[in-house]
Amino acid sequence: MDPITLELYRHRFAGAAEEMGVTLRRTGYSPNIKERLDFSCAIFDGEGRMIAQAAHIPAHLGAMPASVLTILDRFEVWEPGDVVIVNDPFEGGNHLPDITMISPVFAREQGDAPDFFVASRAHHADVGGMTPGSLPLSTEIYQEGIIIPPVKLYKRGVLDADLLRVILRNVRTPDERRGDIAAQRAAAAIGERRLREMAGAFGIDEVLDYAARLRQYSERLTRAAIQDWPDGAYAFEDVIELVEDEQLTLVPIRVTATISGSGVTFDFTGTAPVMNGSLNAVIAIAQSACYYVVRCLVGDQVPMNAGCFTPVHVVAPENTVVNALSPAAVAGGNVETSQRITDAVLGALAQALPDRIPAASQGTMNNVTIGGMLANATPFAYYETIAGGIGASRESDGPSGVQVHMTNTLNTPVEALELAYPFRLERYALRRDSGGAGLHRGGDGIVREYVMLAPATVTMLSERRAVAPWGLAGGEDGCPGRNILYRVDGSTEELRSKFTRRVMPGDRLRIETPGGGGWGTPSEA
Repeated sequence: MDPITLELYRHRFAGAAEEMGVTLRRTGYSPNIKERLDFSCAIFDGEGRMIAQAAHIPAHLGAMPASVLTILDRFEVWEPGDVVIVNDPFEGGNHLPDITMISPVFAREQGDAPDFFVASRAHHADVGGMTPGSLPLSTEIYQEGIIIPPVKLYKRGVLDADLLRVILRNVRTPDERRGDIAAQRAAAAIGERRLREMAGAFGIDEVLDYAARLRQYSERLTRAAIQDWPDGAYAFEDVIELVEDEQLTLVPIRVTATISGSGVTFDFTGTAPVMNGSLNAVIAIAQSACYYVVRCLVGDQVPMNAGCFTPVHVVAPENTVVNALSPAAVAGGNVETSQRITDAVLGALAQALPDRIPAASQGTMNNVTIGGMLANATPFAYYETIAGGIGASRESDGPSGVQVHMTNTLNTPVEALELAYPFRLERYALRRDSGGAGLHRGGDGIVREYVMLAPATVTMLSERRAVAPWGLAGGEDGCPGRNILYRVDGSTEELRSKFTRRVMPGDRLRIETPGGGGWGTPSEA
């Protein structure tokens, strides 16, 4: 193996995945894709092993490979121009708004089987369901939107127009969905082209050989990093906030991280059973959170591919909130429970690596969906996540006003938001002094205030409103978040972490996101 050539192939594969993402962003139709960049792109070999994933959404680290492996089991025959579409969380997806498209790549002239697969996963702002934005306070998956099992949207390059018509008829914003699906197809076309060009320039045998060597290299580096961690079993518990009929219940997530030699196992035995709400997560989400934490500790010098995951094992009992089975509601599991799994895993590893793990960050994506009718009777659906504070570490204060952990999106610019939707932003600022005190202070959250210009339905899935982000090494907790609705009639309502409300013109929704926990005792400062 030539190390220089290996590094060249690392960047060739990663560059192809990144270019897929650039294409998806530039051709995307909705603000959620073209402004917030709520998508991921990846490249796989013919057996479904990930070769490269662009640095997009951490929540997709384990879920994208699960989709490809599920689809490979489903379809025996592949032909050039095929495109499979899926969003079913129990067949390779993670929650219904995330639609995945997978295409085979035939790099040989007379190839009978695909040499590669390219995939993209994009969060679509509405896929039907109980409330606009498709993140409802649901109790079963059938309430969350259209469920698309793995099916071929294109066969030999020919669109199945009837299938697309069925999908679009079940969403509130069909034109937007049509445009975003077309953008995912364009991203796949770029990925296919770059891989065929690579095979034509260097030979398919060399390209596949170095794809395998990159996996082996990543596994060796990951194992070497874990080898330096102290062996032992480290347990931690955190909670998620279940709201039913305005009543709050704290639901535990328990994990034991067992470090042994060059491998680590995360065992979620003892975690709460599946709940009567949408915060259940499928196993791919639990895997993604564990992979993400290990990836952060190993460092980005390790090429991102399937080899990174080999030393990491996840044990998650079935029908728990971290391994839900159909027909459990899972809309919020991908966005909120994924954050709490991450916190729990970090809390466990903080006992083994106290100088390397930061205090808890905001621990939520603060998911806001707003939908209704425009003046011309056209439906609209808006979705975004809101930034907050990062936990402080032994080295520094936590950054303020950023997306943390399992989301890696941007904010929706005020100008783009107000251009597309019938509401405006009254205030967008840092939430001063919301980070926990300590030797190093936690990052501050955000204040984001919406003023409604038309009747709409607002749904929010958030966390850390009742239980604050924890500090470490004597650092103080960050401030919990707040959700407040100011009615045009002068009344005020302090809202729970999860809610759905009908709002009218002049109503104001104020979101105050949590701050990160502090690190070290304040007296040390």
